[in-house]
Amino acid sequence: MTARPIETYARPVELLLVEDNDGDVLLTRETLRGAKITNTLTVASDGEEALGRLKGWAPFEGCLRPDVILLDLNLPRMDGRELLKTIRADPELRAIPVIVLTGSDSDVEMLAVRRLQADGFIVKPIDFDRLTRALSSIPAFGFTLVVLPPKPRTRGHG
Repeated sequence: MTARPIETYARPVELLLVEDNDGDVLLTRETLRGAKITNTLTVASDGEEALGRLKGWAPFEGCLRPDVILLDLNLPRMDGRELLKTIRADPELRAIPVIVLTGSDSDVEMLAVRRLQADGFIVKPIDFDRLTRALSSIPAFGFTLVVLPPKPRTRGHG
């Protein structure tokens, strides 16, 4: 598969931001606008909502699966660590790249999340350079290049 500039694709990059802090959601939206990556950002405010979106459970039937998940670790109902474990254990979800958002740049924290098979890290607050480095850490993503496979719908809808 040959990499092409993202602008040549007919669809935007589907991003799922799993974040319960409205300020961080706003900052992420602004950072993505500055990144000049055509994207659709969907927000889930906790791990259970995110899992429902990923699996296509009611009321999220027919939702597109994300190309990348931006995952906060400290969430209500189901925290980010548990959601990441669930994603990596699920054959239908495990290939989705997950970038962990963390308020700590502690090596211990980053190693713990790496063991959970995160694809990258962004230390909050999110900014353009951190976002670029994190997306560049995923093999299918680059600074302004991305290769997007055909988009599967959630289970039973596609």
